[in-house]
This record gives sequence, structure tokens and C-alpha cells, in this order.
Amino acid sequence: MRCKKLQDRLRNWQVLQLSEQNTILWLSVFVGSIGAMAAIVLKNAVHFTHSVLQHAFPETEFNYLYLAFPIIGITLTVLVIRFFIKDDLSHGVTKVLYAISKKNGRLKLHHTYSSIITSTLTVGFGGSVGLEAPITLTGSAIGSQLGSFFNLKSKSVILLTACGSTGAIAAIFNAPIAAIVFAIEVLMLDLTTSSLLPLLISSVTGTSLSYLFLGKNVMFQEIKVLDFEMWSMPFFIVLGLFSGVLSLYFMRVTHFIERKFSVISKQWKKVLIGGLSLSVLIFVFPSFYGEGYDSVVNILKGASNNLFVNSPFYYYKYNKITFVLFLFGLLIFKPFATGFTNAAGGIGGVFAPLLFLGAIAGFFLVSCLNMFLDFNLSVIHFTLAGMAALMGSVMKAPLTAIFLIADISGGHQLFIPLIITTVVSYIVFLPFEKYSIYTKSLAKQGNLITHDKNKHALSKIDVMSMLEDDFKTITPKATLKDLTVLIEESNRNVFPVVDEDKVFFGVVLLDDVRKFIFHEEYHNTPIQDYLYTPECSINPKESMMSVVVKFKRTGYYNMPVIDDNGRYYGFISRANVYTEYREIVEEISED
Repeated sequence: MRCKKLQDRLRNWQVLQLSEQNTILWLSVFVGSIGAMAAIVLKNAVHFTHSVLQHAFPETEFNYLYLAFPIIGITLTVLVIRFFIKDDLSHGVTKVLYAISKKNGRLKLHHTYSSIITSTLTVGFGGSVGLEAPITLTGSAIGSQLGSFFNLKSKSVILLTACGSTGAIAAIFNAPIAAIVFAIEVLMLDLTTSSLLPLLISSVTGTSLSYLFLGKNVMFQEIKVLDFEMWSMPFFIVLGLFSGVLSLYFMRVTHFIERKFSVISKQWKKVLIGGLSLSVLIFVFPSFYGEGYDSVVNILKGASNNLFVNSPFYYYKYNKITFVLFLFGLLIFKPFATGFTNAAGGIGGVFAPLLFLGAIAGFFLVSCLNMFLDFNLSVIHFTLAGMAALMGSVMKAPLTAIFLIADISGGHQLFIPLIITTVVSYIVFLPFEKYSIYTKSLAKQGNLITHDKNKHALSKIDVMSMLEDDFKTITPKATLKDLTVLIEESNRNVFPVVDEDKVFFGVVLLDDVRKFIFHEEYHNTPIQDYLYTPECSINPKESMMSVVVKFKRTGYYNMPVIDDNGRYYGFISRANVYTEYREIVEEISED
């Protein structure tokens, strides 16, 4: 009751004192701050868990506990979700995109904390995934809840949802520009004057809090990035080609594992199979433990031998052939480690795995060139370029990748090689994968938001929200006389023919029977003699984009909604769809 009174007072204060635009500006500070604090809490929680579990492991010995930690972490994650959260938490960024596209940015309250808890258990115990997707979902949920609390318009709620993720990403990487580009490029937020300022505020707020609590250099400390030399440019093109192929490999492997696990009905089987597979991979390649950023830092600092710590290959680290083959093994099996983690029930994203894989790709290529062909190429340059290339391709976010790597490394002088490598990789990847790893499933369902206002507007219309179910139905065994009675009671000119189980047979059109209903000699005529079967129908799960295509192709004014079992629900009117579409276009076009 007290919370309700407080909520009413805050809303009244908002109405009396601030316009909605000014309210958003103030809330963007708050959202950015909370999102950043959530990111900081998550990072520290995972770091603490790592420290406790990995304390005092001799680097020359195998860590047999690697065989147990991932299974324990995934099991705990699954138990928390099943008994406490009771909701699906996987694919965090995809959930945010779906909320923006279909739910006007509305996310459930538990998303403000549930991903922090579950991803800490998953990644802290060695799950080979990243924290960025969970923290994006967390920050977005914070913005969504605040927007809903103040009863803001849907467009404003969506903007605050993006502000939350922007503040969180900025805090994780100390990369304010990349965080804003992420909101525009990955979350597909329209860049307008009214949206840019709140994003800037949230981004700067998140970065400032990160500086305050984590220090200026969060990830890559003491990395000195020198100017690149033009003669090395062809090798960056080669890296781009290699990264494009590797990006496609990562996408295909992770989706393959997800498909295979989706047919397993028992969750404990998923945990057992995925957890054991992940544990074996981490035992052989300890660099797969957790996010993998420590391995990236070791490469950039020239301490690449640390990749072999706790590995069965530790004593072979100085052999060139073994060294290169070990790196190649990391490239081949990292997508499997990430896929097994998520498919088994762990919570995490692909952000960190892509940066890890890109770093290994760049380091692998430059090591081969330097070791076997006596080149003197920069390990740092190729490692950073590989990170940008993998991330830019798989996430379909080349600008985010370029700005992020430049920001977190302080290597803004590397813009040219970063751009070239990322663009080449993107060009190689694009013909084979039309959508990013975040949007592929949404695109298949027709729920993908785009920068095209027409498609965006249609994606926001739910088929069942347009349903009209006040049509008078008639049974297949009825006669024309029975229909005459219905005509007197109805203001419609279409009469669905359905049986007692609501199975749809077709329709009877008033125009087809008009000249017979006034003649008694036709009254005993079976209604099926006048039955018309529509050329096509609408499935309740169908996208509105598909519905519009059907209306355009058939020219129908109304179309029946029928599920896969033939069950009749009602009709959808073309006029109503276009009216709703115009209203949404007007709303999203307002600056």
C-alpha cells in the first residue's frame, strides 16, 4: 500500500514538474547508474568466485577439479532457474530485441536480478561464455521497469531499455562510444536527436562509475599499442579472410549444438552431456574456463605461455609445432565449449567468446608468419584486429566492434587495420548468414525489429491482437433456412462454417446466397452447396509481415485465422491492420 502511494506521488511530481522528454533525461542518469552498478557487481562476483575456486593451483599440474566445476555451476544455474526464477533466461540480447519489437520494451521484473545470479554461477564455475549478454538484459530490464513505473509512452520505455544496456556495456568495457553504437547497431534503436542525448548520458554515467569502482583500465592494463606499418596491410586482409571463415564456423557449430540439445527432453540429460563435454574441453584447454579475457591479456602482454597453465601440454609450450597446434585446437574447440555451456542450461552470451576466439585467430596467424616465415609482425595489432573481425561478423556489428577494440586497447591509431580486417571478415561472412547470431531466430519467427519503419511497424502488431471473433458461425449440416436466421441477427456478410469442435470448413458469403434466401424452395438446400474455401488463411503464430503479403496477393478484405489443427479463431480485417499500422508509423516517426 505504501509503495502504491509512493508510486502515485512520484508520478504526480513528474506530471507537475517535468515534461516526458525531461523525465527521460533525468531517468537516463538513474538507469545508466544502476545498470553500471549491476555490471560492476556481476564482474566482481564472478572474479571472486574464480579466485576462490582456482586458489593455489600449481600451474605445472593438471587441475582435475576442472572436470567438476562446470557441471556444478550449470547444475546450480538450472536449479535456481527451475525452482526460483521459473522462466527462460537464455539468449539475453535476443530477449531484449524481442521485447523492443513485440512488447514495447517491456521486460519482466525478475530480469533486473535473475541474470546476475545465474550467470555468476555459470561463468564463475567455468562456463565458457560471456557476461555481456546477461548484463545487457539486466540493464535493459532496469530501464524497462523505470519506464513502466512512470507510465511513459512505449517509445520512451524502449529508449530507457536501450539506455540501461548502454550504461551496463559502457561500465564493463570503459567504452562509452562503443556502448552507444551497440545500442544503435545491435539493439537497432533509431538514432534521433531525442534518443541520442539519453544514450550519451547513460553511457557517460556508466563509464564514470566504472572508473570510480574499477579504475581506468578495466580489461587491458599496460598494453602499449604502437603505430602499424603500411607494409603489413596485406596480412590484415588475410586475417580478415581467415576471420570470416572462422565466424561462419562459430555460428554453425553453436547453432548445431543448440539444435541437437533441443530434442533432448530431460534437462538432467542436457546438464550431464553438456557439462561433461565442457569439463573435458576445459581440462585439455584451461583457457576455456570462464570468459577467457585473462588469456587475451596474456597474449597482449607477451605472456602467451600462460595459455598452457594447468594444461596437459604444459611441458610442450616451447615447441613451435606444439605451440601452433595448441592454438589451432583453441580455435577449433572454443565454439563447442560455448555451445555446450549454453545448451546444457548455463546462462551467458557470445560477446566474450567472440573476443577470445578473435584474439586467438589473430595470434595464431601472426605466430605462424613470425615463426615459420621470419616476419616481424606485431602480435598486439593482429590480436586486436582478430577480436574486432570475429565480433563484427557474428554479431553483424562492425562499427561496435571497431570502436570497442579501439576504446578498450587505447589503440585508436589502429583504426585503419581494424576497419580493413573487420570489413573483409564481414564480406566473407555475409553471403552465408543473412542475420546475426542474435537475430537469426527472431527473423525466422518474423519478430525481428529493423531500421525500416514499415517493417518495424508491422513487427509490433501481434496477429491475435487484430482478431475479430464476433462472426456468426454455422455448422456444415445446416441448411439455407438456418443461415437466413443468422443473417437477420448479424451485421456481417461472411459466415464461417465450423463444426462442434471449431474445425473450419470454409465460409458462406452473403453475396452468394442473397438471391436464394427469399425463395422458400431453396431453404432446404444444404449450406455446403454454397461453401467457399478461402485461398489462404492466417496462423495465430504468423508474423504480420506475412499476413500483409497474403492480403496483397489475394485481395481479401477479411481472412480467417486457423491453427495447425484446423481450429477456427476468427477473422482479421485488412482495414484494421492498415489502420493500426499507420498509427504505429506515426508514433515511431515522432522525434
